Amino acid sequence: MKKYIINTILLFIFTGNLYSQELRDSLFVQTDIFSVVYSEVLEQPLKLNYRVECPLGSESRTGMDFYEVDSIHTSDDDDYYKNVWDKGHLAPAAAFNCDKETLLKTFTYLNCALQHEGLNRGPWKELERVERDLHKITGEDVFVEILVIFDEDSEKLPTGATVPSWFIKRITTNDTTYSFKFPNRDVKGEDWSSFRVIE
Repeated sequence: MKKYIINTILLFIFTGNLYSQELRDSLFVQTDIFSVVYSEVLEQPLKLNYRVECPLGSESRTGMDFYEVDSIHTSDDDDYYKNVWDKGHLAPAAAFNCDKETLLKTFTYLNCALQHEGLNRGPWKELERVERDLHKITGEDVFVEILVIFDEDSEKLPTGATVPSWFIKRITTNDTTYSFKFPNRDVKGEDWSSFRVIE
């Protein structure tokens, strides 16, 4: 009987701590290849910074998929299942294609946003190519900052994650910054340059 009571108390303490842990609204994480401010509440990144590293890599992404991170509550596969939302890399895989190990580091859910497929596969992808071309052509460092914007129209999915409304991308090279603001909707076919803004 005594053993049963002790086990019950230990179970209560464990589950109580597990379920009472509050989700963090703003968590800073520094990785080898990018830094990110992440919201466990929204299950999405809020801000991410990186530098284009390896624009000429040729490693294959075959078999790679996004993975969750221990001790941080992120989005997961369920949030992207059978809907229009892509697992959008913020720090793009193609900018870190130095080797298989580095490439895999871009596949953490800390680096993943709910991004409309028409944006992710359209102007967003094209602008990522421009970043790499800037690095290749000038030989200068290319720094990128991405702000993930939420507002009253941001949709919360039944699976828990909240869909961003906008993405702001700032690209800096040679002391010049270029800023772009993308709505998180189907903009496939639109030119990436039409989203440039003057800040």
